[in-house]
Amino acid sequence: MQENMNIEELKQNKEFLDFLKTLETQMKEESSIAKGYQLLDAKILMGNNEDEVNDVFTFLVTTAFDKLSDHLANNIKFDINNSEDLATARALYEHAMQSFSEDDKKRAKELFLALTHTISDESVKETMLIHAVAVMAGYSFDEFIEKLVDNDIDMTENVSYFIQNFTQPNSILLAMFSKYVKEANEILDKLEGTNK
Repeated sequence: MQENMNIEELKQNKEFLDFLKTLETQMKEESSIAKGYQLLDAKILMGNNEDEVNDVFTFLVTTAFDKLSDHLANNIKFDINNSEDLATARALYEHAMQSFSEDDKKRAKELFLALTHTISDESVKETMLIHAVAVMAGYSFDEFIEKLVDNDIDMTENVSYFIQNFTQPNSILLAMFSKYVKEANEILDKLEGTNK
């Protein structure tokens, strides 16, 4: 009950509402995905209408794709210790997972491979490759979650936005999917080649 009252108070709080307007302006002017996520969280918390939430989500995805194109063209890596890069990778990952859950495997595979190519952190990069090869091996989203993912996730980590815990060690999964890892690496080598 107290929490509901606090949210209702926030909806009437001029300073907080002004802060959200400033955040939205900064988000657009700076093309900041990190600020977009802050705004999205606030709008969801306050129970804003679906159109307002979707507008912010559309901004996140569109801006993330723009940044991905720029990173691919200039062979720049996402540094997940940088809040903006982390937010961008998160938006792309969430879009990839949504595509996977909607059975758009082509788009999911392409996005997971693009993340494998553009994320500098080796452990996250490896888990993106596992996502990609699971899609390539024909796993459905539900099979991936049920059979491969260990749901005991440490939410304190910066990288908790990405599934990184699996039911088998990464090396075993990569060996299990070796045929698809080879295929994925050929695609990634071409990406490397176009950026040299």
